[in-house]
Amino acid sequence: MTRPSPPPRASPSTGWRRRLAALPILLYRAGLGPLFGRRTLLLIHTGRVPGLSRQDVIGVVEQDAAPRSWTVASGSPASAHWYRNLRHTPQVTIQTGRRYHAVTAHFVPPEECGLIMERYARTRPRAARALCSSLGLAPEADGDRGYRGAGERIAFVRLEESRPSFPRPASAPDREPPA
Repeated sequence: MTRPSPPPRASPSTGWRRRLAALPILLYRAGLGPLFGRRTLLLIHTGRVPGLSRQDVIGVVEQDAAPRSWTVASGSPASAHWYRNLRHTPQVTIQTGRRYHAVTAHFVPPEECGLIMERYARTRPRAARALCSSLGLAPEADGDRGYRGAGERIAFVRLEESRPSFPRPASAPDREPPA
């Protein structure tokens, strides 16, 4: 089954909007990740073209304890840079709270995406409505069946832990020194 083309996206933010959008990343860097609880994570990935480290704060749709994994959603996989970067290099690091996890990205097949969205709508109905409305979808009219259809239009990525988590060393710099 092929995915329909995503709705057009707004142009990138500039000025104060861009700074506001970067605020969650700055809070994670400052060690304040626990403020977000389990609803978000900081994705540290490698850019496709320049090969430089990139960071994005992404909402968590599901979290499983065994095997340790986090499921995140991309409403526009064709234009989301983090999603395209994971397609290129699926081995990444995430930060949840103050802990870092080495994970591997696994792309969920479209048949399973609808079921994930149904579960998300049951556990977090307001967040599910907000996600769908940001994509121009109105599934609440059809109940669970509508969320299943919306989920088939959203790309989900499961980030599975590759090795045990580790805390960030207190002496570790935020960035590597220039060579």
